[in-house]
Amino acid sequence: IWASRPPPPSSPFRVHPLQYAGLTVAEKLASVTSQMKKKGATAAVFAALDDVAYLLNLRARDVDCNPVGVSYFTLFCDKETGTTVARLYCDPAKAASEEVREQLKEAGVTVCPYDSLPNDIAEHMEACAENKVWLDQKRCNHAVARLVPDDRLVDDVTTAARMKAVKNEAEIKGMQMAHEVDGVAMAEFMAWLEKTVLAGRKVSEVEVDRVLTAARARQDGFLEPSFPTIAGVGSNGAIIHYKACENDTMKYLGQEDPILIDSGGQYVYGTTDVTRTWHFGKPTEEFVEMYTRVLKGHIALDSTVFPEGTPGFVLDAFARQFLWKAGRNYGHGTGHGVGAALNVHEGPQSISPRYNNQEPVKNGMIVSNEPGYYVPGSYGIRHENLVLVVDAKIGDSEEGKGFLKFEKLTLIPFQTNLVNIDMMTVEELDWIDQYHEKVWKKVGARLEDGSEEKEWLRRNCEKINRSK
Repeated sequence: IWASRPPPPSSPFRVHPLQYAGLTVAEKLASVTSQMKKKGATAAVFAALDDVAYLLNLRARDVDCNPVGVSYFTLFCDKETGTTVARLYCDPAKAASEEVREQLKEAGVTVCPYDSLPNDIAEHMEACAENKVWLDQKRCNHAVARLVPDDRLVDDVTTAARMKAVKNEAEIKGMQMAHEVDGVAMAEFMAWLEKTVLAGRKVSEVEVDRVLTAARARQDGFLEPSFPTIAGVGSNGAIIHYKACENDTMKYLGQEDPILIDSGGQYVYGTTDVTRTWHFGKPTEEFVEMYTRVLKGHIALDSTVFPEGTPGFVLDAFARQFLWKAGRNYGHGTGHGVGAALNVHEGPQSISPRYNNQEPVKNGMIVSNEPGYYVPGSYGIRHENLVLVVDAKIGDSEEGKGFLKFEKLTLIPFQTNLVNIDMMTVEELDWIDQYHEKVWKKVGARLEDGSEEKEWLRRNCEKINRSK
């Protein structure tokens, strides 16, 4: 028995503006109701916190780095009359603000005590022997899942999960703005980091985290990091989910080691996640080769055109091929879904070798492209951009329709002096130059003329010297 268990977190809900949500709560619930009828479900239970936040256009701060609140949501639908009953289960104090209460009232959502959900499900099951409950057992706790017997259960990915995976126009605009702003923060931070290290001062991994977070915090609309920053110097960069602490494992960045920095921000209007690997000294030939192979894989996946209906596991090998040719690999997936001003990790789509995930990569989805390579005890390399899935628009014929491609959202340059030019094709070098031209255009326009960060960005976005 956990006698000293702390109370549940109790941050208040806030309304996620329609300007960034794109759809009203009523519009979203209408889509859920329509899908329930197709599934033959008379109740839908949403236990995943980001599902609830998405459907009700609400955000909170109950979980670090994730703008969600502890809650459940249910939608009950009478089979005969079609009448729906929508209920949000949470601490009533979380929904006490006038703006939140008004939004829920307009959508016909009633706030109920958090612990009353099991009783409501039981009553619904007892009301009619034909009533069925739709919930995703993979994203639901056992206490709720066990309430529904198998013969009354619709166990499938929730409508909310599939809806929020495909971004609408407003969500896409918000994500694009978040990445432009994030590019400004990263330029400010990297200008400081490079100058500091080249001046001979060593910077701790914890200081890297602190200064980078401060740079993001100076941007309008910043809320918090989207996950704990991974700042790994040398061998710590080979620990995929490393978190720096002021202890014996913490390292200092100088000119002799690389650093892998994986970080992101939660903004009112969008969510970011980016990884870059930097080296401010003289890297080994092996490091440059592996840096280049990982970048070639990143470019290959980014440049891929694929037919609608393609599941993510089919795309995964594009990012690994150049490592495989050298007998190397990495032990994590290549891409995950990303929420729009929501959780930095979301499904149901992914890009990974896990072929049991058959979810197609669809137009409007946002996923990461993050191949890597890691040598335990030595270094780690990862190149990560977030990308939007868009229509490929191949030619004018009917045959060319139905294909998709990726559009880059992240706006942060790669360190091109770590690239082995001899290993790159003309097309790959063109890709880098075109990407950096976009970064300079979008982010440079937001930076003050004459500032150190704008000068840093200009230098790092220069065209590659192909005569090396």
